[in-house]
Amino acid sequence: MSKVTLVYFSPTGNTEKSLKAMARGLRAEAEAVDVTADASSEPVSFDENDRVIFGAPVYGGRIPSVARERLSRFRGVQTPCVVAVTYGNRHYDDALLELADMAKEQGFVVVGAAALVGRHTFGEIQVGRPDEADLAADGEFAARAFALAKEVKDIPGSRPYREGGSGGKFRPLTSDACVSCGLCVKRCPVQAIAEDCRTIADTCLSCFRCIRRCPKGAKNMDTEAYLSFAAAFTEKLKARRENEYYC
Repeated sequence: MSKVTLVYFSPTGNTEKSLKAMARGLRAEAEAVDVTADASSEPVSFDENDRVIFGAPVYGGRIPSVARERLSRFRGVQTPCVVAVTYGNRHYDDALLELADMAKEQGFVVVGAAALVGRHTFGEIQVGRPDEADLAADGEFAARAFALAKEVKDIPGSRPYREGGSGGKFRPLTSDACVSCGLCVKRCPVQAIAEDCRTIADTCLSCFRCIRRCPKGAKNMDTEAYLSFAAAFTEKLKARRENEYYC
């Protein structure tokens, strides 16, 4: 395989890591299209000779509504694709089925589907994942899926889909360590951070991208309410889950 296109929404990097591991498994040249902070509506088309891998995180059992909107501009003509969702160890519910359905509606043939565990946005859940073993398995799966090139029929999930996809209600804080570099403003997936780097709108997804990527560590969620929730959530989801692959 000479080339594969990776199309992903990945605020904290889990989905991006997994899709790039899939490309390595294919031993293919990869073109990455990161729609995380790109709200372009310009159509992108593929044909039956192309190979595409779509990826998105799971928010409340669904793919994020903003990710769905941005992925809608990609169209295929019987184009083989793999779909992958990443989630933080609770469950992916209807997200994988939703992403597969969306790909089919847009002209793609889903030859592989994967539900992949990564570090949860909240708490200290599955820290360090995806790990090297996860990424190696991702690559092997992608190679197998495209080699078989058979449409996947039975993908877990239910229709109608459950409610979800809107993100959380936590709003990151900003400490005095902030130097107003503007990186958080520029890279926010939904432009929820004002130019002062501190004011955050209700459109915030609680994706914590700004927390994970602030070069000064100024963005935080150091409130009693959040820390209490995160500790309980971490305990609840401490049991390891394994990745699921369908092809």
